[in-house]
Amino acid sequence: MRGFVFAVAAIVLAGGFCEAQAANAWRVTKTQWTKADERGFGEFVRAIGESDCSTTTMCLRDAANPYRDSDPVRISFPADCADWPYMLRAYYAVKNGLPFSYVNGVAGRGVDIRFGRSANRAVSRRELTDSGGGLQMVSILRDIRNTVSTATYRTDMSQQGRVLSDFYSPAIRPGSIRLGTVIYDINGHVSIVYDIDADGRIYYMDAHPDSTLTRSVYGPQFGQSPAELGGGLKNWRPVKLVGAQVRADGSLIGGRMVMTPDSEISDFSLEQYFGNLPGTRGNGNDARFAYDNIEMRFYEYVRVSVSGGKTSYNPVYELRTTMRTLCNDLKDRALFVSMAIDAGINRKPHPARLPDNIYGTYQMEWEIYSTPSRDARIKTAFAAFHQDLSRLIAMWEARDPRISYDGLFLREDLQETYDEEQRACTVGYVNSQGGRVTMDFDTMARRMFDLSFDPYHCIERRWGAQGAELATCPDGAEKHRWYDAERRLRNQIDRPYDTRTSFSVAELERAPYGSGVDVPPPVNFKTLADS
Repeated sequence: MRGFVFAVAAIVLAGGFCEAQAANAWRVTKTQWTKADERGFGEFVRAIGESDCSTTTMCLRDAANPYRDSDPVRISFPADCADWPYMLRAYYAVKNGLPFSYVNGVAGRGVDIRFGRSANRAVSRRELTDSGGGLQMVSILRDIRNTVSTATYRTDMSQQGRVLSDFYSPAIRPGSIRLGTVIYDINGHVSIVYDIDADGRIYYMDAHPDSTLTRSVYGPQFGQSPAELGGGLKNWRPVKLVGAQVRADGSLIGGRMVMTPDSEISDFSLEQYFGNLPGTRGNGNDARFAYDNIEMRFYEYVRVSVSGGKTSYNPVYELRTTMRTLCNDLKDRALFVSMAIDAGINRKPHPARLPDNIYGTYQMEWEIYSTPSRDARIKTAFAAFHQDLSRLIAMWEARDPRISYDGLFLREDLQETYDEEQRACTVGYVNSQGGRVTMDFDTMARRMFDLSFDPYHCIERRWGAQGAELATCPDGAEKHRWYDAERRLRNQIDRPYDTRTSFSVAELERAPYGSGVDVPPPVNFKTLADS
């Protein structure tokens, strides 16, 4: 999501960009991307994703990047979630002489077209053709950062306009969903796939407004998008350079970029939006899916189809791997909470009103340091797995052949696995008086709807402290009032970006429309193993 932070970043990093210009002239030497180029891009993305780098700049300076030695020493690569896939794609194109073009202008309805109720449309495209002096990588990456936003991704995947979007909707099958596939969440976030395991789990990485990088596993936290809003899995649209002159050194001069229409892409499909169950047709949440005549929910279908038909599940293994993923998500959250504390936001007076929308805002402090969207995604993942584990247990009790568990006492094994993983997952923070507080997974699961997303709260409230643990919080009565008034917003796992939330604390206390829900969904799946 784009915010004012990038205007600051552009000023700070301008020197590095200017110094790097001459050293990185980009010569286009190929007219199009081959299958080998796409595989190479995927492996490049995988290497970055599997490294332990934690910011976009450090990732491209990391040993995982085989091209890093050809970059100027001082070059920086600041990116948010929307920029990051484009910057990786452009960077790889630069280093391999590949053609690249990107949408640099979109139009749509509403005040904020990142979250409009209707699709945006691409209205202009930058064609990166060489007029003879070479293309400057650094200025191109800077321009991507300044022109691409999540609004760029919000286009109708079933329609094509005069200017084609940079992506198409792929078939949900092995090889079509691949390393380098982009995932767009219509609630204002973008990720890029860096690994797919044998069981069909899709691993992604995503950048954030402060250029930090996190990693997780694709699932219901992304929601199901209708075709017209363009969410979901997206592949890069093939591009071809035509009409270029070939110089003696093999570089291509001039020409124009031709984007391949959907009708000419072999694995183009709208099934992720409209479903594939014979005799049915929906869109988004109404779509229905089946694999080998077995109806299943969308995210189960994606996993089974991408794995090539692996339809067996071991509930114990699913519990273990999911808890590890959720643990990583909570640890990532800890980094963002600490950022707000380190910046002293918690010591400032609470504003008189919340932003116009707490999930999508240009208010600098709130966008950088608050966590309502991040928290909602974590809560959604917890709630979704609560449903999944309940279903897997019911399938085992019904002796469904898709359950591969071969033990005798499933609930006991689930209890043992939960206890092992919850003890292994700890997140800590330094309280307001300098003391160390450590929480295990079970504690965080029980506190899930007590975790404050509000950066003006003390760190104890950010982690849902109660009783003696809360005693070190210096927040006064007014901030305590805000915390209580935001309860219904914390209970909400949906992220309605088109709903006004600019409430005062008194208005929140009256529970108006748009201020959340009274009762949160169940998220503590330990209770399923215990029952």
